[in-house]
Amino acid sequence: MALTFNVGEMRVDRVIEQELPGFDPFEFFPNLTKEELEEHRSMLEPNALDPASGLLVFTMQSYVVRVGGLTILIDSCIGNDKDRPTRPLWHMKTDTTYMDALKQAGLTVNDIDMVMCTHLHPDHVGWNTKLENGRWVPTFPNAKYVFSKMELDYWTEQNAKKPIGHFVDSVLPIVEAGKTELVTSDHELTHGVQLLPTPGHTPDHYSVRLSSGGSEAIVTGDLIHSPLQCACTHLHARPDVDPVQGLATRNAIMEKYADTDTLIAATHFPSPSLGQFIRNGDAFGYRYREG
Repeated sequence: MALTFNVGEMRVDRVIEQELPGFDPFEFFPNLTKEELEEHRSMLEPNALDPASGLLVFTMQSYVVRVGGLTILIDSCIGNDKDRPTRPLWHMKTDTTYMDALKQAGLTVNDIDMVMCTHLHPDHVGWNTKLENGRWVPTFPNAKYVFSKMELDYWTEQNAKKPIGHFVDSVLPIVEAGKTELVTSDHELTHGVQLLPTPGHTPDHYSVRLSSGGSEAIVTGDLIHSPLQCACTHLHARPDVDPVQGLATRNAIMEKYADTDTLIAATHFPSPSLGQFIRNGDAFGYRYREG
């Protein structure tokens, strides 16, 4: 399986931390019916829906973009030593999978110039920090961490009401270390790397548009979680802060990019995770890229 692809002159690497069944489809998509799941089961199994357990398979991965002398990591996955009791697959991990995958891409933590967090949920900020002598410190010592200011403000306010574990261990230490770069969700980071506002899953969630040499790709973040949402365009995810906004955003992006050459780098879709949105009657589909 190829983990490296190009967008024009940009090199992009997939750095995978987990690809396991772990989400009950009816818990994750609260408005999914049994009839809808059965109708689309053959499209989902075995890669996106595990036949044995009946659980959805989500890939937890970063996309690393090398462009113009910069190395940019998009989303930092789950992390090690993080207290995540409601997610057994994420809870107090101590494995080397993520760092091994980074090494496979020819990189170390010192090589990352920027960490872009599409939003501030636990599986997108986990490797922002590492545990060192009992303290959470930035994992990528030379990087600026790019957060939406509106997104950071929202979670800061929520955390002040009641402490949020992943915010305390994976976001606040970055802020306190002075490592943040606060932007709006349509910010152009560097030539060819632009934030694309895709709110709904969180208040100021952004996806990332890559453009080079006439080629284009969209790194989705949590704009969409499963190919099932292409076929069932009404589905919203339980973690969505604003399900109505999220649905409108998702369907507008699929409408815009369906049947075009734009590569969709879907953060949580099963490997190879890359493909195109396609039209399918009144809904959409996802055509995986071969190779």
